[in-house]
Amino acid sequence: MTERDQKTADQAAMLANRLLKRHRHLRKWAKRVGTDAYRLYDRDIPEIPLLLDIYGDSLSGALYERPYEKDEGEEDRWLATMMEAIESALGIPRERQFIKQRRHLRNRQTGEVQYSKQADRGFFREVQEGGLRFRVNLSDYLDTGLFLDHRKTRSLVRDQSHGKRVLNLFCYTASFSVYAASGLALSVDSVDLSNTYLDWAGENFTLNSLGTVKLSTEDFFHKASLPSPYRLIRSDALRFISEARSRGFRWDLIILDPPTFSNSKKMEGTLDVRRDYQTMIQTCLSILNPGGILWFSTNARGFKIEASDFPRAVITDMRLSTTDEDFKDKLRRSCYTFTL
Repeated sequence: MTERDQKTADQAAMLANRLLKRHRHLRKWAKRVGTDAYRLYDRDIPEIPLLLDIYGDSLSGALYERPYEKDEGEEDRWLATMMEAIESALGIPRERQFIKQRRHLRNRQTGEVQYSKQADRGFFREVQEGGLRFRVNLSDYLDTGLFLDHRKTRSLVRDQSHGKRVLNLFCYTASFSVYAASGLALSVDSVDLSNTYLDWAGENFTLNSLGTVKLSTEDFFHKASLPSPYRLIRSDALRFISEARSRGFRWDLIILDPPTFSNSKKMEGTLDVRRDYQTMIQTCLSILNPGGILWFSTNARGFKIEASDFPRAVITDMRLSTTDEDFKDKLRRSCYTFTL
């Protein structure tokens, strides 16, 4: 055995031992809190730069980009050995392991990382969380359709939703919206520019025996009455809140969890959280009823809200309050509430 092969074998043994220890701890916790989807490993061992998430009987994750060049064939062999270690430790066969490599493009103007579709296999699973069910795609994108780091945030939103009009911007697959509906919100409006994600959002509502109606921006603002309290609205979120402000629409609870950067051809201009967050938050506050709550979250690194920029609102840093057991010491996002 070569020195390199021995090093890979040693790393595989370390990974298996770490996974066994984490799995013993987290599977008991997960059963107690009612979820079968959780973060198992995130670069716990620096020389094994993997991210691994459990989704029921399967696993999804990513191989982080290394800070140095490595032969692609050698990297593939290394990853295959790590996947053998995962199967040995967890009993999850390789055909139910989906570890994507973070090969990406970087936007020249902003430096933001942009990821593309990685496969077209359509390996779907239904997972449980908080007494609800969600559909995830483990094979095709780095993101599966359910952001595990917001599990506690979703629960807090549900607790605050009873009898409220809720707006979920950049809703993605609408897990926050499903939680709000299950918390007996008076209405839930979910806004996203992607038809694919809105269709997926509708499936998540259906999984939980909740009906939805899909609307255009024009239908939402111009219809005299709407047939369902749970609306999926295809719109540029920034344009939507601007129009809502001009038309005097108001909500009691708003979720604002935008992408760090987007230059989608479907939207007007680009979105950069570091550049645009003040305008987004101020506009959301302008369509929030007195006593209402705005939840704002971002994955932008080193992000910090300056309270002096929003004198009308009481701002609370919710990062620690929304950190669950499987993300202790690993959570990198920011999360705030703004209360009027």
